[in-house]
Amino acid sequence: MTALVAIVNAAAGGGYDDAWAGQLRERFAQRGLQAEVILAGSGQEMIETARAAVARGVPIVAAGGGDGTVNAVASALVGTATSFAVLPLGTLNHFAKDLGIPLGLDEAIATIARGQRRQVDVGDVNGRVFLNNSSLGLYPDIVRDREKQQRRLGRGKWLAFCWATLAALRRFPFLSIRLRVGTEEHARRTPFVFIGNNEYLMQGLNIGERATLDRGQLSLYVAQRPTRRGLLRFACHALLGRLGMSRDFDVLLAREFEIDTRRKLIRVATDGEVTLMAPPLRYRSRPGALTVIVPR
Repeated sequence: MTALVAIVNAAAGGGYDDAWAGQLRERFAQRGLQAEVILAGSGQEMIETARAAVARGVPIVAAGGGDGTVNAVASALVGTATSFAVLPLGTLNHFAKDLGIPLGLDEAIATIARGQRRQVDVGDVNGRVFLNNSSLGLYPDIVRDREKQQRRLGRGKWLAFCWATLAALRRFPFLSIRLRVGTEEHARRTPFVFIGNNEYLMQGLNIGERATLDRGQLSLYVAQRPTRRGLLRFACHALLGRLGMSRDFDVLLAREFEIDTRRKLIRVATDGEVTLMAPPLRYRSRPGALTVIVPR
């Protein structure tokens, strides 16, 4: 039987307890996989567990959770020979969807047992890995406010997100950036900067999808809306899936670039997790840096 370590985000709720972990081991065993199931309580525990598995020579490490969990575990496997597998237990599961990984648990386990290895790119900003995207401006502010409301007011994730979005629109936050690509330099004042690991489709109902994750490039989208009314229209387009690249964004594809601001620290979101970083922000693609098990 093939050995693997499955790291599950127990802090997300969903009834992931010891009994559930035992059932998950049985489901792996039925597919010829000998799984050690770890219920992790924090992102740091996930990363440390994944690193320990790599050091022990475990051939497969799986992440069970949403995109934040997938990012945390995958970050420890980038540049190693260990194969990464996804158990899509989150709400959105962008990374799994873009790779065609089934969203059903049994089907995802079958993919781990019978799938093929594929080298995919990761993005990197000042040493921090992202699998899906990174963003500056409006979105990191909304995430920070949402988390405060969840902690202090006990609001649910989506209710807190809606209130945080309304608060951000009232504040009308703008970010002055200087973008450097090779020898070219551009100044922009914008409410929102989005950086994707490879190119995102932002037209019609395809917002947030990627056709490929192995072209070795980053996509940069800088929102064009300079007025409060334009910002509100931009937010409505995003919610309705009607963002159009030519209408709403300046768009750039590049292997690497640098974003600078006059701020000493800036909030940067990477796959939904927000951290403070010191500019300049050096973004780069790391082609084929992660081996993922995908369907044949």
